[in-house]
Amino acid sequence: MVAKREEGMASASMSKQRQEGGVARTRILDAAFALFMKNGYAATSMLEIATRARVSKRELYAQVGNKQEMLIACISRRARRLQAPAALPVPQDRETLCRVLASFGTQLVREISHATVIAVFRLAIAEAAHSPEVARALDSIGRETSRAALRNIMARAQASGLLKGRPAELAEQFGGLLWGTLMVSLLLGVVERPNPRETAARARDAAAAFLQLHPRPRWNKKRSKTGTA
Repeated sequence: MVAKREEGMASASMSKQRQEGGVARTRILDAAFALFMKNGYAATSMLEIATRARVSKRELYAQVGNKQEMLIACISRRARRLQAPAALPVPQDRETLCRVLASFGTQLVREISHATVIAVFRLAIAEAAHSPEVARALDSIGRETSRAALRNIMARAQASGLLKGRPAELAEQFGGLLWGTLMVSLLLGVVERPNPRETAARARDAAAAFLQLHPRPRWNKKRSKTGTA
């Protein structure tokens, strides 16, 4: 019984340490992101991050790593919101495909137009000459997450005989229709972030325009008439 009690105490202690480590990591990433936004990536020191997060530099490195790893972790946290929801249906017909594109398009515009994300894009642009790793991290982690999700949707639609073309090119075309000049305008600060109704309308219009540009493949229509698809 003594051994079991000691084992239980050790397990509880490890659980508490993991919980405390998670809290410290979150505090570090919040501090790093705030300082990156305020001072710029290149001008922010590890000491400043440690001071703001109320941790030692040793704990800073143990919990997250170096400054570039902190940047990647900060971007990765937001990038998770750019993944396609698991609940999105597999498109088996054009109507479902339209709804899937509109739903995911709404999510993309809502998340990417958030003030925090726009600030990260502005940071990447401002640091492009001195710290190109900011732009590389944003492109490879943040933007690639949404591109991969769109490519997956297009690939599924293609497998169902609803679209014809390369998934990567189809995804880029839909992205262009969805955003238009909005992203540039947001970066310049010349327009307000679209409200929920405007965001949903933009995504619906983009989905409809995309499907008009890409009608159902003819071979699929012929197969449907003969009852083989």
